[in-house]
Amino acid sequence: MDRLVNTVRPYAWGSITAIPELLGVRPTGEPQAEMWMGAHPGAPSRVDRGAGSVALSEVIAADPEGELGADAVRLFGPRLPFLLKVLAAASPLSLQVHPDLAQAKEGFADEEERGVPADAPHRNYKDANHKPELICALTPFNGLCGFRDPNEAAGLLAALEVDSLKPYVDILHAHPESHALREVLTAVLTADPEAMAETVRQATAAAERLGAQDGPYAPAYAAYASIARHYPGDPGAIAAMLLNFVTLQPGEALYLGAGVPHAYLDGLGVEIMANSDNVLRCGLTPKHVDVPELLRVVRFESAAPAVLRPEADPSGEELYTTPIDEFRLSRHVLADGAAPRPLPATGPQILLCASGEVSLRGADRELPLTRGASAFVPAGEEAALSGDGTVFRATVTA
Repeated sequence: MDRLVNTVRPYAWGSITAIPELLGVRPTGEPQAEMWMGAHPGAPSRVDRGAGSVALSEVIAADPEGELGADAVRLFGPRLPFLLKVLAAASPLSLQVHPDLAQAKEGFADEEERGVPADAPHRNYKDANHKPELICALTPFNGLCGFRDPNEAAGLLAALEVDSLKPYVDILHAHPESHALREVLTAVLTADPEAMAETVRQATAAAERLGAQDGPYAPAYAAYASIARHYPGDPGAIAAMLLNFVTLQPGEALYLGAGVPHAYLDGLGVEIMANSDNVLRCGLTPKHVDVPELLRVVRFESAAPAVLRPEADPSGEELYTTPIDEFRLSRHVLADGAAPRPLPATGPQILLCASGEVSLRGADRELPLTRGASAFVPAGEEAALSGDGTVFRATVTA
């Protein structure tokens, strides 16, 4: 088992204080958005097995079956199939969706055949993999997830009393659900930029007014106004009003499958995802928005966000159940003086201490993990947890 040295990504939307506070270090004054734990080529964690610091990706590449296990290599190839993150949002991220596996393979093959450079700003598919993900809140965490019922969305837009939104309200009332949502999203994203900027300006002022009033939708209006202030004139601010607003309490999570439009707004959380960079953006970003490809990927169906809560098994492990195999996220809430809790050794594991102080003990080594510290345990290596704290465990399902 190895202590991980991780990279923190300084994206502009990141919190200045949340990750430094988790790690117990002094803030730099710059945004610190994501701490990556894993073997993603963009920022692999590093380990030291006695010969100096080495990227975890290089360690795995040198002995895939030894590090990941034969089953994981057979199912996912010779690479760690998930990426674990601590995500600290101080302002809204882009509105986006991820393709399913078939769409990713098709889109990647098409762009490869057409010779689209891998680093081209208009490239949609960086790889041939899907990117399901799960976000678990460490603090109250706000986000957007999935489409609202079209009639409810129509009511929210109508209450803004903005004339240029009235055609969207009529469409949402008059069409079948999938057609209505598709037609309105298409209209919003392809509208004249100057006209849409004025619509966003008027909608922002109205949302600020409604967000300051009492009512069941006041938090949603306040969130939409905040989004629009961060992205003035962006059509994604109107598209966001078609989506569910959700607040996760600490310990609650959201699973985001293929085709589900979503955006994280603010808060600190643990995120796990399949190891892919495939993102189709819907707005709230200066980056490329490919509307035709986006419409091919989005699932135009309404559903309330399915908030997940961990389910404990007899061993005490609390699992966040998801329908995919590339990752499995659970947590262990440990009490001082309790018996050590053995960890299954069937696949590769990354362990993150989210609170307290714990010990990770193997056959011939012990690693103390304080808040914010993490470790990698190769497949087949026996290990157990003890101490007083909360540890997130990331591994594969298969």
